[in-house]
Amino acid sequence: MHNLYGYVHVIFRAVRHYQSCMIVLLIVRKEACLIAFKVVSCVVNNTCMNAPRSLILILMSSAEELRKALWAKNVPAKVYVGMRYWHPFTEEAILQIKRDKITKLVVLPLYPQFSISTSGSSLRLLESLFREDEYLMNMQHTVIPSWYQRGGYIKAMADLIEKELQKFDCPEEVMIFFSAHGVPLAYVEEAGDPYKAEMEECIDLIMEELENRRITNAYTLAYQSRVGPVEWLKPYTDETIIELGQKGFKSLLAVPISFVSEHIETLEEIDVEYKELALKSGIQKWGRVPALGCEPTFIADLADAVIESLPYVGAMAVSNLEARQSLVPLGSVEELLAAYDSQRRELPPPVIVWEWGWTKSAETWNGRAAMLAVLVLLVLEVTTGEGFLHQWGILPLFR
Repeated sequence: MHNLYGYVHVIFRAVRHYQSCMIVLLIVRKEACLIAFKVVSCVVNNTCMNAPRSLILILMSSAEELRKALWAKNVPAKVYVGMRYWHPFTEEAILQIKRDKITKLVVLPLYPQFSISTSGSSLRLLESLFREDEYLMNMQHTVIPSWYQRGGYIKAMADLIEKELQKFDCPEEVMIFFSAHGVPLAYVEEAGDPYKAEMEECIDLIMEELENRRITNAYTLAYQSRVGPVEWLKPYTDETIIELGQKGFKSLLAVPISFVSEHIETLEEIDVEYKELALKSGIQKWGRVPALGCEPTFIADLADAVIESLPYVGAMAVSNLEARQSLVPLGSVEELLAAYDSQRRELPPPVIVWEWGWTKSAETWNGRAAMLAVLVLLVLEVTTGEGFLHQWGILPLFR
């Protein structure tokens, strides 16, 4: 029984990469803004049992704060939330937009850095929906594919890092450890994914902001959450933590750089797994910067990004992305996918064995495998009267 629980835990660790992608639609009068983010699956353990529900509440709160920020800037707005693999689904949000007779749309992903596996995944879904629906096909829209370089976002991240550093006895000796979600190396080298370059530039901008505050700590970047036997972006977070311990670092501040809301990859993977690994590797003092969530500077900057994009709604003004004047690289869904994700119909598979990947078929089969494992667990719980649901009092104890 114990081995089976362990097996299911591994399945959920793999599937959480695919059960994701959220979209928020923000309405300005008869105009709308679409925001994409990830929602993760629930891992069967005490720490993250309520993670999906908590994440949705956090995201709804962020959407509401964004709406308030836009109203405060004299932009009447309404926000819709839509997700790829959980309610409210993207299709549900789009349906509501049609009911509200929205004619203009701004797409704002909640991923700071663009990747074909995150923002690109959401945009590909939108592209398919647009092509299948005459109403959507005629809807004017623009997209903000990434915003990692915006001043408000950089300041908000620096503020959080500076605050957490002060909790250490010797703040200047703390290693600042940026941990970003990884992607298969083939996405960057073969499909032209800009994620790695944008991530490295983002780190440089944050450290530059900290240096302006006379904070000159050592720092490093690594990538977490890899799945399968193929190579992902390096260095890996777990291996880097071990190396830092071997080099004699005693204080480490983890910064989840590609996550704007708390979820399983911060609450379980970083706070539990990586912290435990760090302590075993010789790190004595561990800290972690919280996700941005509803941080006021961050929300205000997102509102500014939306406002800056409004003049471009429906305008094919950025077919040449290098000619953009603002920090917001604007374009239509089709234009941006052509520029950032030109091979979106034939992505290189991230795993050679059993087609784990960013494809629709892989998402389907990985999800089915996870649900089958859950069903097996429930059957065993009922037939044996033993297991974690009985231990937690969810099911009555009996034999």
